[in-house]
Amino acid sequence: MKSITLLGSTGSIGTQTLEILTHHPDQFRLVGLAAGSNVELLAAQIRQFRPEIVALCDAEKLPDLKSAIADLDPQPILVAGEAGVVEVARYGDAEAVVTGIVGCAGLLPTIAAIEAGKDIALANKETLIAGGPVVNPLIAKHGVKLLPADSEHSAIFQCLQGVPEGGLRRIILTASGGAFRDWSVDKLGEVTVADAIKHPNWSMGRKITVDSATLMNKGLEVIEAHFLFGMDYDDIDIVIHPQSIIHSLIELQDTSVLAQLGWPDMRLPLLYALSWPHRIYTDWEPLDLVKAGTLTFKEPDHDKYPCMQLAYAAGRTGGSMPAVLNAANEQAVALFLDEKIQYLDIARCIEQTCDRHSRDNCPDPGLEDILAADRWAREEVLRIYSTLEKSDRVVSLR
Repeated sequence: MKSITLLGSTGSIGTQTLEILTHHPDQFRLVGLAAGSNVELLAAQIRQFRPEIVALCDAEKLPDLKSAIADLDPQPILVAGEAGVVEVARYGDAEAVVTGIVGCAGLLPTIAAIEAGKDIALANKETLIAGGPVVNPLIAKHGVKLLPADSEHSAIFQCLQGVPEGGLRRIILTASGGAFRDWSVDKLGEVTVADAIKHPNWSMGRKITVDSATLMNKGLEVIEAHFLFGMDYDDIDIVIHPQSIIHSLIELQDTSVLAQLGWPDMRLPLLYALSWPHRIYTDWEPLDLVKAGTLTFKEPDHDKYPCMQLAYAAGRTGGSMPAVLNAANEQAVALFLDEKIQYLDIARCIEQTCDRHSRDNCPDPGLEDILAADRWAREEVLRIYSTLEKSDRVVSLR
């Protein structure tokens, strides 16, 4: 039985991870939980799984959580705030930590788990995008495993099983195309928040769904693939695949191409990250190629998806630039979701922020450099927003 700690338990990654644990109680044991602010759901999870330690990032709501589970015996250790999440990440005898916290907030807990000798099931791509120059050396130093738990990188990892060293020639990341794959470019100025969070294939959180609409998620995955698999950016391609049946592909030195297929279901990569190198039987619906029907592919439209090229440029620049890109995107998307900027302003804010960082880019950043770049980028996006002409601001979107 494998012992697991879960960070981000009330989000989509967290709830699907717990669904896996529910269906395989003989395979996994839960040691710790960490969540943001959803007290009601977290309390229900505590009652069901009885973890030893629990963190609530929103410290002000900790009394509410204590009250909600006051009748439990024994009581879990309760901690709060960002420091509490870090404490849960490094706690006890958990063999693996699932990092489902959204955004750069997952970086410090992931580092803490690595330093505590725990394997990482990585569902937080920002950990490597912003912190790759720090995280990869720590992985090597502490001899732990970093297993991708998102669909695209899990697909690549699965295809690489048995491929000899030096056999990989190219990575091909598939993208659904997001909410606006069938929209013309000239309509994007009319996009509302409601439009952007309607993903045609996947059920995800609001932020990642917007990233899918801008294709920034795929640009960020290019950077993550660079750090995970050691590939040059010229050897990592993106292709639009609307059906989301092929989750990614690899091309080998002899031009053979291997692909991993399945219904769009985040539980598949999560289960593989938790069970690797084993395969666990599930009763989930098997892929039926006849039912899936036609699989199609097309090249991304760079005019529709400028964020993708911004990500490639940041990755090639390296240093602290990917951290700035990631933080600028998080802040710009937050402004959009709060209906303070328009959809097309997301890419504009990111581009201006990266341009302004170019003269201060740190080529070999340490952790403090990365955290400083992250803070600066968020503040810079807010400065850019504050200088927008009042007439350009969006007061209310329908």
